[in-house]
Amino acid sequence: MIKYLMDYLRIILFVCGVLIGIQVPGFVDQYGQRLEAHQLEAKLSLAEFQRDADRFFGGDFNKLISHYRQNNDPVVNAGGESIEYIYQRYVLLTEALTQFRRHSYSPYQQLILAPQHDIQVEVWKNYSHVILLKPEAIAIGMLLGLLFAVLCESILSILYLGCRKVFVST
Repeated sequence: MIKYLMDYLRIILFVCGVLIGIQVPGFVDQYGQRLEAHQLEAKLSLAEFQRDADRFFGGDFNKLISHYRQNNDPVVNAGGESIEYIYQRYVLLTEALTQFRRHSYSPYQQLILAPQHDIQVEVWKNYSHVILLKPEAIAIGMLLGLLFAVLCESILSILYLGCRKVFVST
């Protein structure tokens, strides 16, 4: 009877690991969509200023920002800081999006090593669970299922042996 319960527990652990693993590509996909949306929003926010840079500074956005920041009017000067912040954000998001799209493993690499923290938090808060039936989702799910089942079974076995030694010696 205990053997059957352990077999069912092993299956349950494996299935839980698979379900968790299948969520990873879904999370990565939603992160990529939000990264692209934020980059597009920053680009749209800069559109009018880019027209001014094209018209007055030969398209050089940095010269436009310098012009605003060198103005003696504190309101215009502060506007330059705001424009510079939006521009730096756009550059950062564009670089992140380029890295995200570089290779098939780049999205996972970016999320593990150098995510855009604010976007990652936003995805966590608004994540909608999905089951993607893509080969990578199935592979990650199977791998995590196996690792999760093996890890949990190992922990349970160690606890069982520890308890057995305590109760057998007394």
